[in-house]
Amino acid sequence: MRNEGSYSREGYLRENYHFFHLRDTAGQERDFHFHDFDKVVILLSGRVDYMVERMTYALRPWDVLLIGHHVIHKALIDQSQPYERVILYLDRQFMERAMPAAGLMDCFDAADKQGRYLLAPDEDQRQVLDGIIGALDRADGDEGFGAQALRDTLVVQLLIHINRLGRGAGDVSEGSGAQYDPKIADTLSYINENLGRELTVEALAERVYLSKYHFMRLFKAQTGSTVHAYVRQRRLLYAAQLIRRGVSVNKAAAESGFEEYSTFFRAFRECFGVSPAQLK
Repeated sequence: MRNEGSYSREGYLRENYHFFHLRDTAGQERDFHFHDFDKVVILLSGRVDYMVERMTYALRPWDVLLIGHHVIHKALIDQSQPYERVILYLDRQFMERAMPAAGLMDCFDAADKQGRYLLAPDEDQRQVLDGIIGALDRADGDEGFGAQALRDTLVVQLLIHINRLGRGAGDVSEGSGAQYDPKIADTLSYINENLGRELTVEALAERVYLSKYHFMRLFKAQTGSTVHAYVRQRRLLYAAQLIRRGVSVNKAAAESGFEEYSTFFRAFRECFGVSPAQLK
C-alpha cells in the first residue's frame, strides 16, 4: 500500500493518475483544501465524515466520493478505528485525450453541477468495484509485459463503472449525510442560506428557542465545531465558490459576510494556504 502524501505536492499531480489502497489510523486531514486534479475516494472501513464544499457526509463502507479539481474538502477521521480507503488521483487532460468521446470525467462535472458528491452503490455494484480494486491491487508494482497498459485499462474500467453508478443512482446523497438534532439541522440550513447576514450566537439560539449556552453546547456536541468557527468556515467556502465563478475578490468577501477585507484576507489565507487572488 502506498503513502498518499508521497504523490502530491501542494495540489499538483505529476503523472497521469495514481492509485492508492491505504489502511491506517491516520489523523484528521489538514484544514479545507483543494487540488488541481480530480480525486475519487472509496471508503472500505472506518468512521469518517467528509466535508465537501457545503455538504457533510458520514461515509459508510463502499461509499464513493467524487471530488473534482478545485472542489474544497476536508476529512474528519475517527482515529480509534482503522481507516481503509481507495483513492485515485486523475489528470483530467490525460483522460480526455486518451478517450475523448468516452466522457470518463462526466461524473465529476455532474457532481459539481448538482452539488452532490456522494455515490452509494448497491450490493451488486459493490462487487464490481471490489473486483476492479482487487485487480488494481494485483497490477500495482507489476513490471511484466503490458503492465502499464493493464493498469490504464483497469483505471478506465473503474471510471466507466463509477459513471454508470452515478447515472443510475438518482439522489444518491439521500440518507447518507451526517445526522443532526432537528434544531441544529435547522440552524445549519439557516446559516448556509444567510451567510451574508449577521449571524450571532444569540440570534441563532433565539431562532430555535434555546438559551445561548445550551445552544452553544448542543451545537459543539453535534458538529464538533463552535458556532463561530462553523460560520467562518462556511463563509470562506462560499467566498471561494464565488471567486472561482469569476466574482471579484472584494465582492465575494462582502457577499459572504465579511465586513473588513483585511479580516477576510487573513482568514482565507489561513484556511486555504493561498490568497484570494491566487485562487482566482
